[in-house]
Amino acid sequence: MPSPAGGPVAVAAASAAAAPALGISPEMYPTEDDLAYEEEILREPFKLKGWWRYLVARAAAPFAKRAVIYERALKALPGSYKLWHAYLRERLDHARPHPISHHAYASLNNTFERALATMHKMPRVWVLYLTSLLDQRLLTRARRAFDRALRALPVTQHDRIWPLYLRLASLPACPVETSLRVFRRYLQYDPSHAEDFIDFLISANRWQEAADRLASVLNDDGFRSVKGKTRHQLWLELCEILTKHADEVAGLKVDAILRGGIRKFTDEVGKLWTSLADYYVRRTLYEKARDVFEEGVASVMTVQEFSVVFEAYTQFEQSMLAAKLEAAEEEGAGSEGEEEAGRKNGMDKLSKKFLADCWLNDEDDTDLRLARFERLLDRRPELLSSVLLRQNPHNVEEWHRRVKLFEKDPTRQVATYVEAVKTVDPMKAAGKPHTLWVAFAKMYEKHNRLDSAEEIFKKATQVNYKAVDHLASIWCEWAEMELRHNNFDKAIELMRQATAEPSVEVKRRAAAEGDEPVQLKVHKSLKLWSFYVDLEESLGTLESTRAVYERILDLRIATPQIVLNYAYLLEENKYFEDAFKVYERGVKIFKYPHVKDIWVTYLTKFVRRYQRSKLERARELFDEAVKQAPPQEKKVLYLQYAKLEEDYGLAKRAMNVYDEAVRAVPNSEKMSMYEIYIARAAELFGVPRTRQIYEQAIESGLPDRDVMTMCMKFAELERNLGEIDRARAIYVHASNYADPNSHPEFWNKWNEFEIQHGNEDTFREMLRIKRTVAASRSQTHFILPEYLMQRDQRLNLDEAVDTLKRAGVPEDEMANLERQLAPGPSTAPPAPSTATAPANRMMNFVSAGVQAQAESSSRQQQAAAANNEDIELPDESDEEEDDVQIAEKSVPAAVFGELGKRAAENREEESSGAQENEQLGALERIKRRRQ
Repeated sequence: MPSPAGGPVAVAAASAAAAPALGISPEMYPTEDDLAYEEEILREPFKLKGWWRYLVARAAAPFAKRAVIYERALKALPGSYKLWHAYLRERLDHARPHPISHHAYASLNNTFERALATMHKMPRVWVLYLTSLLDQRLLTRARRAFDRALRALPVTQHDRIWPLYLRLASLPACPVETSLRVFRRYLQYDPSHAEDFIDFLISANRWQEAADRLASVLNDDGFRSVKGKTRHQLWLELCEILTKHADEVAGLKVDAILRGGIRKFTDEVGKLWTSLADYYVRRTLYEKARDVFEEGVASVMTVQEFSVVFEAYTQFEQSMLAAKLEAAEEEGAGSEGEEEAGRKNGMDKLSKKFLADCWLNDEDDTDLRLARFERLLDRRPELLSSVLLRQNPHNVEEWHRRVKLFEKDPTRQVATYVEAVKTVDPMKAAGKPHTLWVAFAKMYEKHNRLDSAEEIFKKATQVNYKAVDHLASIWCEWAEMELRHNNFDKAIELMRQATAEPSVEVKRRAAAEGDEPVQLKVHKSLKLWSFYVDLEESLGTLESTRAVYERILDLRIATPQIVLNYAYLLEENKYFEDAFKVYERGVKIFKYPHVKDIWVTYLTKFVRRYQRSKLERARELFDEAVKQAPPQEKKVLYLQYAKLEEDYGLAKRAMNVYDEAVRAVPNSEKMSMYEIYIARAAELFGVPRTRQIYEQAIESGLPDRDVMTMCMKFAELERNLGEIDRARAIYVHASNYADPNSHPEFWNKWNEFEIQHGNEDTFREMLRIKRTVAASRSQTHFILPEYLMQRDQRLNLDEAVDTLKRAGVPEDEMANLERQLAPGPSTAPPAPSTATAPANRMMNFVSAGVQAQAESSSRQQQAAAANNEDIELPDESDEEEDDVQIAEKSVPAAVFGELGKRAAENREEESSGAQENEQLGALERIKRRRQ
């Protein structure tokens, strides 16, 4: 349908035709594609939807054309926030590539102003405008715009404006006064950001106001730093401002402020003291600064803070000395000019006339400053000691070190000791407080002031110490001082006074007060009594010494050593029975393990004294001793007991003692006890007596390794006695305790035994037992095939052949044995029969049973002619058993021991003197026989 003549098409065509005449670009006018959007906005010009759809459709159009559309839309809808915001953002993007002097920024600012006519309540529009003004560096226009924004927006939205405003105030081009006013206005809005203002003041060198603001912040108890700074850090900042800019800050009491910080913040006291002194130095009040340094080193509590203050103090004195030296050099150069100026001043003339010879008028105080500097360095150890004593005034060792600092000044030493004994509380002392009194008295003694030293000791004995030992040490040191000056009677009198028991009235009064001092306990001090008894032994009589020992025992403070010393004193003076009574009292007072030495000494000396005359009493003592002793302490006592019976008693009773000992000692000592038991039994009763002991040891429950060792010794004994079968049985029994992998020495021993005394049957049995034990002790068991069993037998056979070869058996005999022992291809070898045993035996192998020795001489000659090394044995049969003759062999004399050697020779002597010999011990009778 064709459009009317006055429709949009006609308008577009007419506009395009008129564009060249008006000088407007044709692109600015609507095109054929814009007709639909143009018709919509003509129909509904006050609806945002149509205009927004038009703008979205022309997103790729030039900015000028879009700006025309925005302007037409805003003319129809001037209150649309969406249109204004989009339009302003596009204008910002369009102007950003250009320099700030471009006309695009002027158009942008004009657009913002037109937008704010209706959008003055929209903070985002203000933020965009203010940010643009800051970027353009239009400070005055921006400041006025910020003020308008703060007036236009509610207070709740000011937090979006102030950060930009502070950014403006922080610009270098912004005048300081303007910035100060901006920050002051901001603190009225948000006082918590006072630190930002303080930082700005410091950067602007406004020290007075910065100090005032910091002081107000510190005085506000409710202030919380938004930057996370502590009050201590703020104090340090204030101190730094006050000290480094003392001339520029007025109106604040700097001394009071810094001293308040010192009292409040104890972790940086050293730095605050140096800041206060630095403040006075900058004010040219040098003496006041020196007083502050002295006060600082005299009040700091830690070594670190002392180091800070002392280092600053030394630098101050050094700089003062250097400044004086430089000033002296300059004065030397300009002395003439000063003299002329002095003539003009009559008052200076008069002062020089009256004060010419006074040292106070001497302006050259270089020597004084140098001496002051050296004195400060010399005082450092003393000042450091004062710091340590301020930390803990009850540190005894530090007081001793402080006294050593004044070795060349006895007066200072006395003053230090007096201060120490007044300051140190014995109940809180770190160390031994009595050593201060002792050292104090020894100092007077060193200078031959005994009366003063005694007075010090007398006062020291009246101090209520924490421990009794401290007071006892005071009394002992006092007595030792008297001994050093040969006042022996006075020393003993002091000990008698110290050990005197307090009266009942004094004890009752102390109990009523509830705090019993050490003076009421010192009479039971072992240290005091030990010193007293030493004095009595050295200087007193036997009766006085015994009285002291008896008093110690009555007080029940004796030690085992005191009991031994008392008994030894009585023995030295031939009071043996009294000494034994002391031992009796000792063993009743103490228990194990403390009584062990008393028992051993008592028994030893009793036996040595009475020997066999009081044998029954000695036995009772030993029985009582072993009854009280724990198992681990019984071995020594049993050995002493057995030695008594051997020397003065009966050998049988000695064996009974040994038998009781092996049952009483712990398992760890049973093996060694059995060895002693066996050795003594063999010496006293002969070797056969030891069989019973060996059997008892094996069955007594010893550890497996000890049982194996005992069995090896038992088997060796039987072998020496010719009992081969018994020895072999013992080896078989011991094999249950010997793993071939961990105890190869046992199997080597058995192997050697079988080589010397066994045959092929016993050797094979030994190998079988070895395999059985190894299999039973292994962790895993396998069922082996038949061929593996045959291989194992072959390996065991090779092992046996190698063993015989090392023993010296000829190769032909070994080959014969190998053929006999080799198993068949499919069946196991038959068991050897005694009836069909081979006639030829290898050398060094004998029968496991009884060897028949009754053979015909002809058969022996034939066997010798055939093979000299073969041993021919008769065929065994049941019929010939009765005809076997057992060869007799004399028993070695060692079997019967020493008691049996002379039995036949002394039977008549023993029968005639039987009654006398019953009272003698076994060893004593043997000695008499030898004589």
